[in-house]
Amino acid sequence: MHDGVIAAYPDAVTDHDRDAEDPVQDPSQGVVGPSDEGEERALEFAHRLFDHARNGRSRELTGYLDLGVPVNSADADGNTLLMLAAANGHQATVKALLARGADPDRVNDRGRTSLTGAVFHGERDVVALLLTGDADPYLGTPNALETARFLDRADLLELFGGEHHDDVP
Repeated sequence: MHDGVIAAYPDAVTDHDRDAEDPVQDPSQGVVGPSDEGEERALEFAHRLFDHARNGRSRELTGYLDLGVPVNSADADGNTLLMLAAANGHQATVKALLARGADPDRVNDRGRTSLTGAVFHGERDVVALLLTGDADPYLGTPNALETARFLDRADLLELFGGEHHDDVP
C-alpha cells in the first residue's frame, strides 16, 4: 500500500530516517521488521501521515494529499486518516479530509466507522460534521447509534434526529 506513496515522494523521508539500521532477520522467527531501506522509508512515511491525522496537523496532511496520497489510506488495522482525525476530535482535519473525498463509511478491521469513533470519544462537533458529510449511523459493529445509546449520550442521539432514538436497525 505505501510503496507507491514512497516511490512518488522519495524526499518525504529525512536523512535521519535513512541512517536507521535495518532490523535483524531470523528466518525461523519470520520478518522482524522492514527488510530494506525502501520499505523502512515507506513505513516511516506512512507513520508520519497517520500521526498528522491523529494529531490534527491538517496543513501537513493536506499537503501530502494534494500531492496525490490517497485520501482513504488505511493503516494495518484498517483505520483511515479520517477515522484517526475523527476519534481524536480534530474538526478542521475531518473537514479537510471530507472535502478531499474521504469516505466516512469505511469500516476498519474491528467493524468501526469514523462516526462510531467520534461518538465513542464524545466528539459532538465532529459527529455533526460527519453526519453533514453523509456518514451512515447504521454502519459498523457496533454502529454509531448503538454506541450513543450504550454510552447514554442523548446529546449525540439528538444529532441523529428524534426518529432514531428507539429504532433498531
